[in-house]
Amino acid sequence: MAPLRFSANLSWLFPELPGLLARLQAAGSSGFEAAEVAWPYAEPPEALARAAQEAGLRLVLINTPPGDQEKGEMGLGAVPGRQAAFREGLEQAVRYAKALGCPRIHLMAGRVPQGADPAAIKAEMETVFLENLRHAAGVLAQEDLVGLLEPINTRITDPQYFLDTPQQAAAILQKVGRPNLQLQMDIFHWQIMDGNLTGNIREFLPIVGHVQVAQVPGRGEPSSPGELNFPYLFQLLEDEGYKGFVGCEYRPQGDTVEGLSWLRSYWDRRGHPEAGQ
Repeated sequence: MAPLRFSANLSWLFPELPGLLARLQAAGSSGFEAAEVAWPYAEPPEALARAAQEAGLRLVLINTPPGDQEKGEMGLGAVPGRQAAFREGLEQAVRYAKALGCPRIHLMAGRVPQGADPAAIKAEMETVFLENLRHAAGVLAQEDLVGLLEPINTRITDPQYFLDTPQQAAAILQKVGRPNLQLQMDIFHWQIMDGNLTGNIREFLPIVGHVQVAQVPGRGEPSSPGELNFPYLFQLLEDEGYKGFVGCEYRPQGDTVEGLSWLRSYWDRRGHPEAGQ
């Protein structure tokens, strides 16, 4: 069984460093071969591509733009009346993905609009999401890119988020029926919403294109105190034949590099070339 491949999420790791360019360099120096970032749009894509190359990293995931965050938006894919803005954001994400050589884009569903009744608007939001996803699948296919759907928990992190369980996301993917749209499995969110991780991983892994990890409930390193047994979960992903990347999307509990001891231990067991550093 092949060892897992890990990606540094630079929206979360190395918060002591001021910007993406410095964080790319730090990730490469820490032994990562891949990185991901939610919203790279503050930097020119050419500068990011050059910094990633100099750091020995490949970019493996970015998100579509969030929309108007001052108005509380966090993605636009399922938001009624924002279809044009979603498609504009998708075009921007595709431009960045092409410049960065990044094969995956998280198509953010977004939040239930402020003041709306979630139960009353759910069907309308799903209709909008399906329409936008079909459009996105066509755009992405032209560039040989993959779109990802990520459920985000509504119990702790984002109570208004539209897409919050793997079951909901899988049902939407089935309705769209496009092979270049897949599921993004953030184990932190899945544990909070549903638990049953062994069963859910085995059930949904065939349609998973990317994995992310953080401890529950504190969202710290996998080795920090919490509910999840990551050595078991990593072994399960290996046993089930997962070949994609595992994104380190967690909040460092101290110095980022010191907090990577869990990853160095994994690399040491699995023969990673950076294990001794």
